[in-house]
Parts: sequence; C-alpha cells; structure tokens
Amino acid sequence: MAVSKARLGSVYMVESEKKRFRVVASRGIESGRKKNPYISFNDSPARLVVTDRKPLLVQDIESDLGISKPSNPGYKSPSFLSMPIFVREDLIAILNLSLIDSNDEQILSIMIGEIGFALENARLHSKIEEHVKDLQERTEELTSANTQLQQEIAERKQAEEEIRKLNAAVEQSIDGIAIGDLKLKLIYVNDAFAEMHGYSPEEMIGTEVANLQKKEQMDEYKSMMYKIRKQGSWTGEIEHIRKDGKPFPTYISATLLKADEGNPTATLMVARDITDQKNLEAKLHHAQKLEALGTLAGGIAHNFNNLLMGTQGNASLMLLDTDSAHPHYENLKRIEKLVERGSRLTKQLLAYAREGKYEVKAISLNRLVKETSDTFGMTKKEIRVHRQLAEQLWGVKADQGQIERALWNLYVNAADAMPKGGDLFLETMNVTDKDMGGKAYKLKPGNYVQLTFRDTGVGMDRKTMERIFDPFFTTKDMSKSTGLGLASVYGTIKTHGGYIDVDSKKGCGTTFSIYLPATEKRVQKPIKSSEHIIEGTGTILLVDDEPIVLDVGAKMLKMIGYTVPEGKGGRQAVKIYQEKKDTIDMVILDMIMPDMGGGEAYDRMKEINPKVKVLLLSGYSIDGQATEILERGCDGFMQKPFSIKELSGKIREILDKK
Repeated sequence: MAVSKARLGSVYMVESEKKRFRVVASRGIESGRKKNPYISFNDSPARLVVTDRKPLLVQDIESDLGISKPSNPGYKSPSFLSMPIFVREDLIAILNLSLIDSNDEQILSIMIGEIGFALENARLHSKIEEHVKDLQERTEELTSANTQLQQEIAERKQAEEEIRKLNAAVEQSIDGIAIGDLKLKLIYVNDAFAEMHGYSPEEMIGTEVANLQKKEQMDEYKSMMYKIRKQGSWTGEIEHIRKDGKPFPTYISATLLKADEGNPTATLMVARDITDQKNLEAKLHHAQKLEALGTLAGGIAHNFNNLLMGTQGNASLMLLDTDSAHPHYENLKRIEKLVERGSRLTKQLLAYAREGKYEVKAISLNRLVKETSDTFGMTKKEIRVHRQLAEQLWGVKADQGQIERALWNLYVNAADAMPKGGDLFLETMNVTDKDMGGKAYKLKPGNYVQLTFRDTGVGMDRKTMERIFDPFFTTKDMSKSTGLGLASVYGTIKTHGGYIDVDSKKGCGTTFSIYLPATEKRVQKPIKSSEHIIEGTGTILLVDDEPIVLDVGAKMLKMIGYTVPEGKGGRQAVKIYQEKKDTIDMVILDMIMPDMGGGEAYDRMKEINPKVKVLLLSGYSIDGQATEILERGCDGFMQKPFSIKELSGKIREILDKK
C-alpha cells in the first residue's frame, strides 16, 4: 500500500470453506471494521475475484452496474482495485486499494507474487505457531494423561497385590471358605472347605449346600436360610456329610453379600470342622462325671473302711486268744478273709476316686512290669507276653502298691479279652508332653514315662470304649466282675498326675496307653514287710474320732505290749501330748477329724516337740494333703483296715528310725 501511495487499502485472507474474508492488514479502515475482521463474501465486491480468479478494477462503484453496492464496504472510495494473490495455484488473499495513479495496477502486478509468498509465509508461520501451540497443549494433555495413567496403574497394581494377598489368605486358611449364590449353590470353595468334605474344589462347584446336610436336619437348614435372607447373617452348629457319607459337626458363620446399591448377590460361608473340639468336650464332660462319681465313691469307701477296721481288729484280737482247734477259729479266719475282700473293694473305689495315693516315692516302672508280667505269664500260659522295655527309663513318683494293682487290673482285662489265648505286647519309653499332643485334655508340660498295653483280643465298639472307665460298668456277668477294675485304673493314673488313653476296634484288639509324670529322684528299692507280729514296749498316743476304731486300735496296741493313752479328736490329742510329751514315744493319728484334722494336730505337736514320731491313719488319704504332711516330716502312713501284723511292723519301722 505504501508503494502504490494509496490512501485507502486492505489485505483480505480468503477463507473459502467459510465463505468469508479475514482482514489482516489495512489503511484508513473504519473502527468498526477493525473490531470485526471478518467480511462475508456477499458483502464485498471482492467475491468476484474469488469466483473469476482475476483482478477486479472498478472506476466508480456508484455507477458501475455490474457491481452490487456492498452494504458495508469498510472504506469510502469510488474507485478501487482488487488483485488476487496466488501461491502456486491457490488463491490465498486479495489486495484491495483505492486508485490514485494509473500505474498502480502495473506496479502491483509486479509485486503481487512477492506479496503472495510473504502472505503464504506469514500464513504458514501462523499455522506452525498454531500447530506448535496445539502440540504443546496436546503434549500437556498427554503428560497429564500419562501421569494419571501411571497413578491408575500403580493403584491397580496395589489393588491386584491386595487381591493376591487376600486370595492367598483365603486359600491357605485353615477354615473352610465358600461362596454360594442366593440359593446356596456353591460358586467358589477354598481347599480347606473341599478337604473337610472329602471332595476336590472342582467337584464342589455347583453343589447345593442343602445336599451337604443330614436329611434329619433339613428343618434347621431351612431356618438357617430364612435367617440369612431376613437378617443378613447366621451363626451356629450344624452337621455336614462327607463324600463317604460320614457326618461331622461344623461351626458355620454365613453372611449375605450385597452390591453397592444394596441388592443381595451371594452368600459367604466360613466353616470349621469342630470334630476335635467336640471330642475334647466329650472327654471333659466324661471326666467331670467321673469326678462326681469319684467323690461319692470316696466318701462311701472311707466310711466303709472305718467299719472294716472295727471288724478286722476285733477278729484279729479274738484269733490271738483262740486255739486253732476251737470251733470258732475257722469262722474268725473267714471273717478276716471277708474283711480282706471288702478292703480290696474299697481300695478299688478309692483308687477310682483318686483317694488311694500314699507312700509316694520314686519307683522303677520297668521293674514293676517285669515282675508282674512274669507272674501273669506263668498263670496264663496260653497268652504270649512280649516286652520291649526302654533302657535308661526315667523313674516315676508313685505309690508302688497302687500302680501294681492298676497293672494287674489291665492284665485281667487283657486275659478276659483273649479267652482262647493270644499275644500281649508291653512297651515302655520316655516321652515329653510334645510327643503326647492331642492325647489328653489339659495336658501339663513336662517329661513322662509311657507304658503301652496292647492285646490281640476281641476288641470293643465305640459305645463300650466310651464307658469302660465308668464305675460298675462291665461287659461280663455281674457275679464275675465288680465293674471297678478299669475305673480304679483310671483313678489311680489320674491321682498320680498321669493320663490314660484307649484305642480299640471290634475284632482288632485293644491298646491302653498310660503316661505317668517322670521324676529325677533316685529310684528306691521296696522294703519287705514283716511276716509275723512284732511285739514292743513304750507309750503310743492313739487319736481317732471314730469310737469303734479307737476302741479296737487301743486293744490291738495293748495286745502287742504298748501303753495306750487315747485322744478322741485332734484338739484333745494336742492337749494330752502337751502334758505327757516326755513319756509318749509315738503318736498314731487319724487324718480326717471334725474338730481338728490330722494335719493341724501334727503341726501343733511338732511345735511342742520337733522330734515327735507320728504315723498317719485314714480310711482314705485326700490327694495332696497326706503327701504334704509326709513331706513336712511325718514318719509314715497306713490305710484302714489293717491287721495287727501290719500295724506292728509299721510301728517297729518308725520307732527304729534315728
């Protein structure tokens, strides 16, 4: 425009697609046009340049009939020149100028090419800038999208890791976990759930939980389903059926699973096989029942022993004064034998009641097994006895007589199970509580000596096995058995802090496993008792609250040479000892008395004379109490009833102690 010296002019960029011009340069343009750079093809004569693709020269726009007057020409000039600007063959712009000189058209024609290239460069530069800007915007968008994608990938990986951990936890859970649809048809089970039912996980998919129930429990199953649907959850015990048809107890917690909008979609079940728990509960209930029966049996045996003591004592006294040729001599001997039988019965009751433990010391279980099994083998030659006794077997802290009786009851039981002969296998070994895992309820930690009795007899069914330790239970004729043999074995082992286990099947023999606490104390050799009455001299204070025992006891002591002051209870005995301690050589003291028990009376006497010699007596010894008194220095213990011969030997043993 400067070259042509035109007062007015403009440059239009052609936007053919939008049928408009865009003013990119101007001189003398009205302010309104500057604000709106776009001119429609219909509003400008320059449209003819676009359609004709050649310059347009107008001498007078007002009089030129071929040109329609634009509604808004943008500048006032009667004559103008509009020249097309091509780049190669593309019309890209139009140069509009008011005419001043006739040479303008010629000059502009020469320069129009350069102008076109300049405009094209400007246009390309603008497009490049637009592309760069667009590229930057897209790069920013891609960067943002990439950052978001990385975050989503990280979150997804974390979620996948959490799912993996959850899946591993579910698969490795000791509890059975299953998911069923709303009708409890299984769509997922873990290994534990499948294993407890005896199936593979694949076999269980599609199985209805109803088919895992016992038919007798369908009402319970329907109740469970109702509560799951109405309350959203259910917890309780129910029996399931294994693949082999065997029932087993389960504890199930079921929960209704819901979608985000709250609609139920499935049911989650967590199941635990509680067979072991039920077995332990049964053992506990059985032990509690035996405990209650034992308390009753112990009280009866204690009172019965006091009566037997009176009978035994009087019979022994009469026999001492009766010649063997006397017609009553044999009757008195029969009374003694009946008392002995009664005493054995009460000892079995006390053993069952765990009240027969006394004179506890370290003994060798191997020696007892050898001696008793040798005797048993000689009397039952049709039974072959096999022994496998551990070398360096630990000692056990026990009463030898009680353990011997327990062994003999087991021998008798084995013989009854093999009436036509068979094999009896005896084995001892050292074990720890860890080796015994699951074999006893409330197992105490420590070392144990195990003794196993295994016979090849008739065996027994489960119902019989569950009752064999019950008192007075027997599978034999009641005239041939008291039903106390195995009950007393159970009581004896429990009294000694041990455990007894039994395993048997009908036709496959029976195995008893006994576990006794081991001791580090040195094993003591047994002392043989005297075989005849030993007379003596001196003063013995006799203390008992039972008149019949006090009377016969005093007569027995006097018969073998002793002076006998009598105390009718613990309190009176302490008073007598306080007054006559210098003349009393020994005290025979009953344990169970109402006004002052034997333990307290012993302690009072020991305060008076620390060297006092005391022999404890009882119809039974309360587990723990007698042992505690003996450990405090008491010199010995005897269980009622006893003979003059046994009493005289025990007295001599204590008096001879230094």
